[in-house]
Amino acid sequence: MTSETPAPAPPYGTPETPRVAVRGEAHLEVDPEIARIDITVSARGKDRRAALDDLTRRNNQLLTLVKTYGPAIEKVENGAFSITPETTPHSRGERIRAYHGRVHVTVELNDFTALGELTTRTADHDMTRTTGPWWSLRPASPAHGEARRRAVRDAVQRAREYADALGARLTALVELADLGAENTPTLGAMPPVPGGLRTRSAYSGTDETPTALDLEPQRQTVYAQVNARFTMTPPQL
Repeated sequence: MTSETPAPAPPYGTPETPRVAVRGEAHLEVDPEIARIDITVSARGKDRRAALDDLTRRNNQLLTLVKTYGPAIEKVENGAFSITPETTPHSRGERIRAYHGRVHVTVELNDFTALGELTTRTADHDMTRTTGPWWSLRPASPAHGEARRRAVRDAVQRAREYADALGARLTALVELADLGAENTPTLGAMPPVPGGLRTRSAYSGTDETPTALDLEPQRQTVYAQVNARFTMTPPQL
């Protein structure tokens, strides 16, 4: 190190330039942006082909129904699919009594009026199980940014209050760190919360459209936390 090279700043405060370290926190209660329902379509047949044909038909009917809701649907995904043989109890050998088929479909919606109607209509389908809704925010929701801004403002306010208590004032920001950057678990949006609906349907014998469920969206809590370090003027002790 030459005489012209400035000495690096110490990682701690000095009597002439004290440091203050604080944590800023914020949490918001906001309305959900999307809701997810999980739908399982089932079929049972005496042979594999019959079970598969019924399962294919019911899955196609479900997807056709979902697509009628247009822009209200954000995402439709087919999940696990299975055809499972059911053997005869206490029989010798591998005598198969029936085949059970299942296919799982996940639907995300942004229109909660459509959600209540679709949930009711899918639950009314033959051999169909509907679970949900799970309410959540989009990963890029503005609520996350607003929570982070509030956490920063909270950190600045806390640091000023500590400095004021010592008769000092803040002079510079030394470090601002998201908790995830310091290998500490980061708190973001709370995980999606189920709304408690769980229905299972067999054919009802009627073509009448059921009355749509009135589903009340569940508010979401968004957290943000930051660590901040500031320098301040010497305190008046």
